[in-house]
Amino acid sequence: MADGLRRLVGAESGRVLQEKLESWYRDYEINSCDQNLNRCCEIIELNSEIQGQLFTILNETSREGGHYAGVETIKTRLLPWLGTCFSCATSGRLFETNLSLAQDSIEKEKQLRELASNQTFQLQELQEELTSTRLQLSHVQQDLAKTQLALEDTKTKSATTLLAAEDEIVQLKAALKTSCAQEKDALRKLDRLNDYEQQIQILRDEISILDAQKSVLQSRFLRSRSPSPRHSESKSPSPLPLRSCSPGRARRTNASRRACLVARFGDIYAQERLDAETILRGYINDMEMVQRIIYIAAVESFHAAKTAYRQFKIRVRDTLSLGHSGPESLEDAVLDYIVRHEDLYDVQASVNEVIRSMNINPKISFPPEIDFIVISTLIRELCRVAFSMQTLVPPLDVAFGIDGELFSETKYHRSFESDFTAALVAYHVWPALMENDVVIVKGEAVTKRGALWSHRSRSRSRSRSRSTSPLLAHHLSRSRSPSPLRSGSPSKWAY
Repeated sequence: MADGLRRLVGAESGRVLQEKLESWYRDYEINSCDQNLNRCCEIIELNSEIQGQLFTILNETSREGGHYAGVETIKTRLLPWLGTCFSCATSGRLFETNLSLAQDSIEKEKQLRELASNQTFQLQELQEELTSTRLQLSHVQQDLAKTQLALEDTKTKSATTLLAAEDEIVQLKAALKTSCAQEKDALRKLDRLNDYEQQIQILRDEISILDAQKSVLQSRFLRSRSPSPRHSESKSPSPLPLRSCSPGRARRTNASRRACLVARFGDIYAQERLDAETILRGYINDMEMVQRIIYIAAVESFHAAKTAYRQFKIRVRDTLSLGHSGPESLEDAVLDYIVRHEDLYDVQASVNEVIRSMNINPKISFPPEIDFIVISTLIRELCRVAFSMQTLVPPLDVAFGIDGELFSETKYHRSFESDFTAALVAYHVWPALMENDVVIVKGEAVTKRGALWSHRSRSRSRSRSRSTSPLLAHHLSRSRSPSPLRSGSPSKWAY
């Protein structure tokens, strides 16, 4: 009996039963009906197992008390309880077997239920996919039907549009023929207009010649009434002959081009020159040296442009002389070609030539690490204007100036830093524009007392300083001919 009671206490069946009851109580509200029934069955089976062990202990205990021991207790407590139709398992081993079988059956039923629910869920998903596929198929069929209708409609419209396009092409062809005819008429009228303009220009030239002849005749008439008519007649000029051929386009537009170029020369003095001064002042503090650099750049630009114009004119004359034929002379044809094709002038080559000449000029100095290319904008604009001025009749050029020359009021303006009582030019700021030795636009110069002596001392000091400059030595090594300004020969500037 003591061994059986020890086994019962060691199995802790009562504690397990209490834990299951508490767990069932906590999860009762959230469990399903099947889960609550399974919990109840587990508790009943566990309770039956405990009762079976207790009956075994009861039997062994009654045996230890003798034949009649415990009879009263059995009568008063056990038999009434058995009368409630309670039955228990005959042995604990049989109960454990039944319990394990019941648990296996419960697990299998649970797996079957889960498998059935999964299959039901999968079946529902397949049905939903099938329904969705059927809807998509229906939509595709509807879209196909609409596309077929649209295709038929497009075919009908395309046929109609093709017919309309053919009609429009016919109309456009007719309009094109009409436009071509109108263009030909316009070209003929334009040619007639050009002829009229040439005739008008010729008539104007003839009128000017007649006016000149009229003035000559009037002067002859006035001199014929003087005491010595023969002497007057001997000094009177001969009448101007009529030109045998019409002038070229360049000569007809000479006056307008001359006015534009003179205005552009003034704009360069007012704008590009000041911009160049601002740039140079960033490298040189001496304002006199800055103005000398700009003046020499202007003079060198005109020289380079004139040289390029002469070379360009020679090439054009050689080309046009091979097949020239027309009412105008070869020189007029060459001049017209140059005026129309001034964009063929290689202005960059002239800019490079100007910079090379300035690098070997002894009158100016510049920091060795900086090149005169910083004022290439001013040089380029001067070269372009100078090249265009060579196409005028007569051509325009800048005046040649020498430091220490006598100041001329007709050629230059005095700069604001000048000594207005001085008669000699210390240095030039801007060249004067000339036409046949007649000043058209005045230049600018600075006059100071003792200008010639100060100029010679500065020239010697600058020559010595530039002889040690590595930049000047590099350019002198590349140059084969000395600068005309350095050599002192003014033949380059005699126009």
